[in-house]
Amino acid sequence: MTVVADSLGVTPERRLRALALSSMVAIYAHGYLPKLSAFCATVTASMGAAAGMAWLLAEKDPLQVIEKALATMSGSIVGMVCDGAANSCSMKVSASVHAAYEAVLLALNDVRVQGTDGLVANAAEECLKNVGLLASRGMQQTDDEILKIMLQKNKA
Repeated sequence: MTVVADSLGVTPERRLRALALSSMVAIYAHGYLPKLSAFCATVTASMGAAAGMAWLLAEKDPLQVIEKALATMSGSIVGMVCDGAANSCSMKVSASVHAAYEAVLLALNDVRVQGTDGLVANAAEECLKNVGLLASRGMQQTDDEILKIMLQKNKA
């Protein structure tokens, strides 16, 4: 989000507002997640970044662009799993940031993943809730399996 702000040369106030929006959306999305989950939190962070970028880049109706970007994000990288804060996290951050920027570019062109597809709903808030449901209910068995793999790998 800050790279976009720098590229656009926005005022310090506009940059701060975009950062605040980005943080609030990420915190709101993360609020639907359980305390511990196999769900990678870079996804909710990048959803916040997408909201901030969309707000900065949208010349008309930024709320519609934000909603479209969040819908596309909820249909994109929500299956990314956390395997325990390792060096591979940087790859997950990179993929999440790319997905966020791509979702914003699509939204700016009035393109989004439709509310009839997968976890995606028509409203952004429902998209975020669905992601939270996946993380809290759907990833329980994944948590157990990741832990088993981590404890059993490299034994030979």
